[in-house]
Amino acid sequence: MCSTESNTEPQPTSSDPALLLELKTRRPPSLLDQAGCETWSVDFSPDGTWFAWSMGHGIVWVVAWPLDSEEGQDGETDRADKSFSCGHPVWGLAFGPRPPRSAAAAAHPTKPSKGPKGKSTLLLATGLENGVIKVWNVLTGNAVFDLHGHEGVVRNLVFPQNGSLKLISSSRDKTLRIWNLAHKGKKVQVLSGHKDWISCCSVSSDCSMIASVGRFDRMVCLWSLRSYTFIRNLRGGTNKKLCLLSSCSFSPDGAVLATAAFSGSSWWIDLWDPYTAEKLATLADYFEDYGQNQISAIQFSPDGLHLAIVTDDRALRIWEPGEKHMTMQTKRDQDSSGLCCNYHPQGGVIATGTRNGHVRFWRTPRTVPSLCHLCRSIIRHSVSTFQIEALPLPKRILEYLTYRNIPERLKTCCSSDEEDWES
Repeated sequence: MCSTESNTEPQPTSSDPALLLELKTRRPPSLLDQAGCETWSVDFSPDGTWFAWSMGHGIVWVVAWPLDSEEGQDGETDRADKSFSCGHPVWGLAFGPRPPRSAAAAAHPTKPSKGPKGKSTLLLATGLENGVIKVWNVLTGNAVFDLHGHEGVVRNLVFPQNGSLKLISSSRDKTLRIWNLAHKGKKVQVLSGHKDWISCCSVSSDCSMIASVGRFDRMVCLWSLRSYTFIRNLRGGTNKKLCLLSSCSFSPDGAVLATAAFSGSSWWIDLWDPYTAEKLATLADYFEDYGQNQISAIQFSPDGLHLAIVTDDRALRIWEPGEKHMTMQTKRDQDSSGLCCNYHPQGGVIATGTRNGHVRFWRTPRTVPSLCHLCRSIIRHSVSTFQIEALPLPKRILEYLTYRNIPERLKTCCSSDEEDWES
């Protein structure tokens, strides 16, 4: 069921200079801060012209982006707010299909694909608490079909960046599933191997690998998206440290995988080479209030220069891997209640979702990538670490191309308590 009646209200920005806008839901006071209100997932459409978030109580809200836009470029697309009533709490959502990432695509945003009658098609997949995945046509507001198979909460959904109608889902039933939406999800591949809930999954930019992290089994699994087989567990079988894994994200070139974990007194992010299983660097934070500062979500920026971090004590941190200090961090706030984050496809803005069903939009640092970084990104998009190592290259170039150029003293660093970002 789709509705276009507005149920949200933009709020003026706070004193935090990075906060652009906050969307709050209109709820009866009795429902505020109650279970079921959470925004577990947010996403921008591939062309950046739509934004969706799960606003609690089984409702997904979709708005045109930027928020003051009224019509599409063709003057025909309905740009009114839309809501989709899913009937059960929504834990994961994703727009698709997503076109291949390239330098040209970054400079010229891709329009939604055309349907059989020449009309634009933009899908939104929603993962529900009862294990069902509902697929919607965003532009018409119609439900397309339901996908059945998972036996637990569908926690994460991802469309690979190859323009296909494949959909990857991860669930608390310990499995990942690859659905072919071109066949209405009837052709399904099931990936089993986790021993407990799967918190998150991510797909490499060349669509060769899927990464998944288990919340309680402490496994970081890599899977082949080509042969649908298990590749390896990056954390191995000997790691006995008690922790919970919460999130993972591939860099835009697919050469680095970031994973997030937390325990009672600390949280940390590990950067891995997915080809060699080598740990490249670690960012950690320690705190005195036991169990009061978990890390909820991480995501690489579209240019691959930064990593966004959502934790309990700060709504947002931005870290440049290899640097000792944060590039940006919001004011300390134990009530930030962040759960998820997602960058706009062209960068510059990131959205975060909270436990009370609200969404915040933040201005993120814009850095002009160096020529070295651009060249490395292009090369690593299609060349593995093993192929790089086989080339007769000088040591410094080899280390740079394989992301092993992080100084030894920065391979394990702590999140700084430096002054809040104010510029």
